Amino acid sequence: MKSFVLPRRSTVIIWVIVTLVFFLTRCINRDKGKPSVSDKDKFSQFAGSAKCAGCHKDIYASHIHTPHYLTSRPASEEYIKGSFAPGENRYAYNASLFADMEKRDSGLFQVIYYQGAQKAILPFNIVVGSGAKGQTYIYWRKNWPLQLPISYFTAAHKWANSPGYPNKVVINRIITSRCLECHTTYAEMISSPGKEPEEFNRDRILFGVDCEKCHGPAASHVEFHLQNPNEKKGRYILNPASFSRQQSLDLCALCHGGQLTKTKPSFSFTAGDALTDYFKMDTAKAAHLSSDNIDVHGNQYGLLRDSKCFIMSDTMTCITCHNTHENERGKIELFSQRCMTCHNKEHGTFCKIKPGMVSSLEKNCIDCHMPKQGSRAIVLQLSGHEAPIAAMIRSHFISIYPGEVKKYMDALDKDKTKKIN
Repeated sequence: MKSFVLPRRSTVIIWVIVTLVFFLTRCINRDKGKPSVSDKDKFSQFAGSAKCAGCHKDIYASHIHTPHYLTSRPASEEYIKGSFAPGENRYAYNASLFADMEKRDSGLFQVIYYQGAQKAILPFNIVVGSGAKGQTYIYWRKNWPLQLPISYFTAAHKWANSPGYPNKVVINRIITSRCLECHTTYAEMISSPGKEPEEFNRDRILFGVDCEKCHGPAASHVEFHLQNPNEKKGRYILNPASFSRQQSLDLCALCHGGQLTKTKPSFSFTAGDALTDYFKMDTAKAAHLSSDNIDVHGNQYGLLRDSKCFIMSDTMTCITCHNTHENERGKIELFSQRCMTCHNKEHGTFCKIKPGMVSSLEKNCIDCHMPKQGSRAIVLQLSGHEAPIAAMIRSHFISIYPGEVKKYMDALDKDKTKKIN
């Protein structure tokens, strides 16, 4: 059989066409969605949030005060909430064993003493947690991050035994990549995949849940727009406002979706991806999840998904209520106003408990329908207390809580009576 050979010129033309199609497809895909990020030296693909401030000054200035941004920082007195002052810097396990938080010339330390003798000195290297509920801390042992034995409990304004620890000194709890995936934007792992304990490059960590956690690595975006200052369309960057409902939910569920079993290395997931491509979703277990067995900490998505508000909506996501660029913590009236975009008199869905108290009810839907509840996951032991104390966290299971409603209405009646008298 005779072989068929294309003329040299035809071969060249076909090769050029294929090449152009390949590069055109890549360009289109970059502009349409997720930036192209190589796993090799992924750290260099990030610009760092300070670079964002050049063009997005107001958003950056607001975002750096959010709990997301402050969820991890290099350890310093500026970010550590607990006191180092004598008389306020001690956690006592018992009369003979205690930990003091100390400032020394070489840094900040948790120092363990037994019967008056120093037994261990552990540095504060990383702060984890904004301090709204509390903080825990990390120290480095070589390239391994470990949790310090003493944390801080904001509600009590005291140092406390770290969550889940027995009432004795524990200094060997390893911090995993999955922990860092939710408390940093990126941390470069230097140990081989699957090797435990995992090791990290201390100098290649992007602290906080920052701009690039939601918008994707931005080095190419920054470079392009510095070279093309007149280009108004954002290139090589993700805009979560354009995400589908599930894409938006998956982005938040990465860290607010409960215990997920990863099927790919931590930090593989990028905003816009499907969570199911990176984590094993236990559908059998998920079918039985409800507000009764989901803890109020860590699985806000599971609680929201079980709520009637969410079930009855085709569009509700986390950002329906939360502006991640602003620190809105504690602004009850603001969140209540967002409730009333759906629950209002025009729709016939406004609160009907006491029509005469409309002005008061408009300022606070939250305490009745999303009350603070004790977490089973964040339970801390304070010195001198026999029983541990749970952190109180607002439930994201939106429902009617008769006990909370009565408590709120009684408080309104009491306040009204006080004003009359």
